[in-house]
Amino acid sequence: MRIAVFVMEYPPAIVGGLGTYAEYITKEFVALGRDVSVYTLNPGNLKTRETLGGVEIHRPILVEASNVFPLFVADDLKRWGTNIKFFTDIFAYNMLAVAEMINVVIKQEKYDYAVVSINDWLSNIAGVICKNELKIPVIFHVHSTEWGRSGGEGSATVNHLESEMAEKADGIITVSHAMKEDLAKHGWPESKIHVVWNGVDPEKYNPQKAKSEDVQRLRQRYGIAKDETMILFLGRLTWVKGVRNLVQGMPLVLAEYPRAKLVILGKGEEQQDITELADRLGISKNVVYRPEFVSEEERILHYAASDLCVFPSVYEPFGIVSLEAMSMEKPVVVGAKGVVGFREQVIPAGPEQNGVHVDGGNPVDIAWGLKEVLKDPSRAKQWGINGRKTVLKHFTWRSVAEQTLAIYDSYASKKAT
Repeated sequence: MRIAVFVMEYPPAIVGGLGTYAEYITKEFVALGRDVSVYTLNPGNLKTRETLGGVEIHRPILVEASNVFPLFVADDLKRWGTNIKFFTDIFAYNMLAVAEMINVVIKQEKYDYAVVSINDWLSNIAGVICKNELKIPVIFHVHSTEWGRSGGEGSATVNHLESEMAEKADGIITVSHAMKEDLAKHGWPESKIHVVWNGVDPEKYNPQKAKSEDVQRLRQRYGIAKDETMILFLGRLTWVKGVRNLVQGMPLVLAEYPRAKLVILGKGEEQQDITELADRLGISKNVVYRPEFVSEEERILHYAASDLCVFPSVYEPFGIVSLEAMSMEKPVVVGAKGVVGFREQVIPAGPEQNGVHVDGGNPVDIAWGLKEVLKDPSRAKQWGINGRKTVLKHFTWRSVAEQTLAIYDSYASKKAT
């Protein structure tokens, strides 16, 4: 089976979780004997075509159209302001990539794709064109939605692209049962929605590989003594991640555990807000900020250096960060109310417990969850051990790839008959 994968992010141009997913899933497809072509966006400094790790990558060079689009596009896009360049880059990537696939790779080079994989709205234009032009099953991977990301309706253009792709796709794969329920609630065809969880690489996210001297050096960088507790938040500083609610709950934690320090690793539009909030609450000495994206290696080191991790999201279709923390044997406190996939990963009770569920929209509840972990260090350590066991049992990329390929195969076989 040869698979065509349209995804905006792909190494080395990774922005977030979508790129991480694409990197690991395509490598596993190849390891399982499938041929894979990735069609992705070129930031301008990468080869337009190459093969890396057995994955064939196509990156057409973009054209600048941001000063042309406002002449004829809908009012919704005009309201994007300077962000119109982002949309025009997405449009150019889709059109150039799908034209190359159809006119060059398929018609001239005679590639025989069994399935086309479309990842999020960012590749939906190409997906719709594939459905119009080709007799190949198109599978729409939904990692999040515009209404979920925006906390309301969001962009009418993006909403339309998502609903159009959902209607035309042969099958839909999403990342959690919580997400499937949300899609069905919004009128998407439930009968063709499949759930496949995301994964993590437990060999890379392995606590045994973290050097103690590197761990201590990182803790020292943040001014965290050996007898202090490091609470780690890692993610974008945006409302859906619940980081402001976390900071608001910290005084309740510090009232009982004054030796705790919160490390916030990430950047986003709420950075100044949470800094000012910590100052107003009088807890700035116990909150450490590092507003930047770091390499995967350094991210792993942060997990190793922490004592517990907290991800109080209010909207999180899946959330790979909790798997990363669990794989590193760290107990986790996660948001579990609303469209949040964390609750399908983190076991909050019983002999296999690996963390605590909280309402990410409630600072008091977040504080309660943190205190539940802090009040019994030996129990918390066992929760961390349980977390890695959970990852090994349910959340490896090999398992994700096998389940995904089984769905692809079912649609490819239906088309063949």
